[in-house]
Amino acid sequence: MPVAIGCGGGVYFALRTEPSGLVLAALLAVMVAGVAGLLRGPEALRLLAGLVAFAALGFTLSAHRTHSVAAPVLDFRYYGPVEGRIVKVDRSSRDLIRLTLDRVTLKRVAPERTPERVRVSLHGAQDHLLPEPGMRVMLTANLMAPNGPAEPGGWDYRRTAWFESLGAVGYSRTPVMLVEGADPHDLALAGHRARMAISRAMQERMPGQAGAVAAALMTGDRSGITEATNEVMRISNLYHIVSISGLHMAMLAGFVFAAIRYGLAACGTLALILPAKKIAAAAALVAASVYLWIAGPEVATQRSYIMAAVMLLAVLFDRRALSLRTVAMAAVMILIARPESLTEPGFQMSFAATVGLIVSNTRWAEWSRPLPHLLRPAIALLFTSLVAGIVTGPIAAAHFNRGSGYGLLANFLAVPVMGTLVMPGGVIAAVLAPFGLAAPALWVMDLGTRWMILVAEWVAGLKGASVMVMAPPVAVLPVMSLGAVVAVLARGPLRMAGMVAVAVSMVLWTQAERPVLLVSSGAEIVGLAGPEGRGLSKPVADFVASSWLAADGDGATVAEAAARPVFTGDRGARVANWQGRAVVHLTGKAGLESLPQYCRDGALVILAGTAPAEGAGSCEIWDQPRLRDSGALAFDARGDVTWANAVSGIRPWTVAGRWAQ
Repeated sequence: MPVAIGCGGGVYFALRTEPSGLVLAALLAVMVAGVAGLLRGPEALRLLAGLVAFAALGFTLSAHRTHSVAAPVLDFRYYGPVEGRIVKVDRSSRDLIRLTLDRVTLKRVAPERTPERVRVSLHGAQDHLLPEPGMRVMLTANLMAPNGPAEPGGWDYRRTAWFESLGAVGYSRTPVMLVEGADPHDLALAGHRARMAISRAMQERMPGQAGAVAAALMTGDRSGITEATNEVMRISNLYHIVSISGLHMAMLAGFVFAAIRYGLAACGTLALILPAKKIAAAAALVAASVYLWIAGPEVATQRSYIMAAVMLLAVLFDRRALSLRTVAMAAVMILIARPESLTEPGFQMSFAATVGLIVSNTRWAEWSRPLPHLLRPAIALLFTSLVAGIVTGPIAAAHFNRGSGYGLLANFLAVPVMGTLVMPGGVIAAVLAPFGLAAPALWVMDLGTRWMILVAEWVAGLKGASVMVMAPPVAVLPVMSLGAVVAVLARGPLRMAGMVAVAVSMVLWTQAERPVLLVSSGAEIVGLAGPEGRGLSKPVADFVASSWLAADGDGATVAEAAARPVFTGDRGARVANWQGRAVVHLTGKAGLESLPQYCRDGALVILAGTAPAEGAGSCEIWDQPRLRDSGALAFDARGDVTWANAVSGIRPWTVAGRWAQ
């Protein structure tokens, strides 16, 4: 079921045009016929009928979800007053506090055109107000629609924002003004308030980054973690520690389960009367539910909770907690509720790791039998870290273009401390806090968190800790995933076919070719591949430029890439030579005035402005209005150009899609 549903959803999200109602009606008919064949058809055809039915279900569920979350998206640049209620407080990649607002009001914008949610990064000092969910605030902000891909075929943030009902993003350089305090009786935000209150209390008791990381572990509030800490966590492959994941949920539920089960076992005859295992599972399920309520409705948190809850329910109903059927059930529930999760790295990595660990666990008992008893826990940790790293490494590299050279070492040193000190300390502190006795548990938690940060910093500082990886072709991840699934589920020759598919996907990855010339959608920056790597016309547009360099597998900073001897000339007129053709990037008033000077001999001119209607000479001009229609550009070695908007297609979350509607 999950494989077929995922395939149907994957086909939907890969389309370049939105399917018509007639197509969806036909798929519903196919689904009904497939279910009939699964239940009543010949035995030899039932599997095929079921796969077809569930694939059609995955496609239609994805289409329904897309249109059910539809909300206005800002289709122009807005500058002016913004008023709204805070629903989320976090931190951007530039260490800026960000506010996500709903119930938004924009000046001179009709309610039907006003985004359901906006997200604003706060520049400058904002010490006068401690933002909390539920507060209604006002500020002056620059807003725009969520950005499209940095290059054709790249990650499209517009789709992510669409499913979050996020219709505008921007920034503010003015102080945030409080309009109305949070309503203490608003039950919808009770979890938010509890999260922020617990986070503040923990950070007051544990100052510095240790408190910020501990608060993120227990509440999901990452607003206190600096970008420097995030970066060393990423490089050391410990970033999963600061985001609520299946590991956190499993450790918390596992600690509660073990504590109650062993506690009941110590009660003598009472343990012979009561179903201790089921009582422990029920208590762990309650603890996981409270954890979900505090940590918030993030997709990753919900996914982790569903996986933990399914396994605990399996214990209550006398089923195996760790089995592929349990994983399949969790995947089906998530894909039905949030089909877009299929495209997210968190979904792919968490299920890959879980399946890999379950499959390898069937062999562990046999392999570990000759090992010394005292060494088994340490070797088991190494083994599980190795398995998880092998199965999630290619997915992480494909999405983030980075591998960790010493991730196994970092996890071996940090994860046991998290499981034995940090998470138990957090649970005990939560139990003792109402009685004012949480200080010892928080002290233990603080020690463990400081150790994890120390490990991350040490590992990140080792030579070769971060390995940059070139972005793979689009087909690599689907082929690799399907091949791995077939290798796990099939028998006989089909299993070998799955392994061959995985090998083919890796070969395809090695054949990846990057565009020679890249142009941003706003004409802010141009990148041309040179002998030393991609050279940038300017050290600006950090997100776009960093995305290009990462996809190249290039570890250079934006400033380093801009210093490469590819572009020369004045600041407003940067010139490079590509295959005997001039590539000119013109910016500012001086750049526009010099257009006639450079528009000659078939030059390729990127103009950060609007070209004159009467023409400027014999050149190919890409100005801002033209780039708004095309999106980012990619030129290959032959000079052929690909448009980002052409690759993204006409979908509800694309600019073209909104115009079409």
